[in-house]
Amino acid sequence: MPLVLGIIPARGGSKGIPKKNIALLVGRLLIEYTFDAAKGSKLIDRLILTTDDEEIAEVGRKNGIEIPFIRPKELAADDTPTLPVIKHAVDFMENEFKYMPDMIVILQPTAPLRKARHIDEALNLLINSDADSIVSVVEVPHQYNPYFIMEITDGKLSFYRKEGLNFTRRQDLPKTYSRNGAVYAFRLKTLKEKNSIYGDKCLPYIMDFSESINIDSLDDLRIAELFIKKAP
Repeated sequence: MPLVLGIIPARGGSKGIPKKNIALLVGRLLIEYTFDAAKGSKLIDRLILTTDDEEIAEVGRKNGIEIPFIRPKELAADDTPTLPVIKHAVDFMENEFKYMPDMIVILQPTAPLRKARHIDEALNLLINSDADSIVSVVEVPHQYNPYFIMEITDGKLSFYRKEGLNFTRRQDLPKTYSRNGAVYAFRLKTLKEKNSIYGDKCLPYIMDFSESINIDSLDDLRIAELFIKKAP
């Protein structure tokens, strides 16, 4: 089996919800749901947490998560992209531990409804294909379908995509999908050779809406709470 490095990126700063990654959700900290899912994976060989925040790091330690470094502050700003954060973690593991995985899976702590089976199903898609990456997605509700989206320019309303004029019934709309933030799986060579977590051939791992809440606001927390309490 290929070596798979699991990376949980969790910075301390958050504008929408202060300390979002350790916000309380049905009696547990938000990030702990991701810890549980990652530890339940049968395919992740090594799991690390990358954070700039000592409080989050301590939560990770209490949950038995490896924290090989504290992330540099310059990689923890509001506008820091994911790519340099992941490259830093992968390079650190290679330089300090001579650890070079075949594949990497990013597990954002803002996806508390993602389970271990979702991680392994996405990884198996990657293992059993020639894809550069697998990204988890959820179908976009028809009212938010890009062919129904409109924009206002100079006070006038128009379709964001001109093709929208061709669709009057939701049944005729092509299905569209949005990333749900639950799973990003890719090969090390995709990162190294293409400087990307997507590469040229990215395949979808489709998840249900009830598994796809990505926490960005207090409303998202409330919705996630409803699904967690409803789960068997």
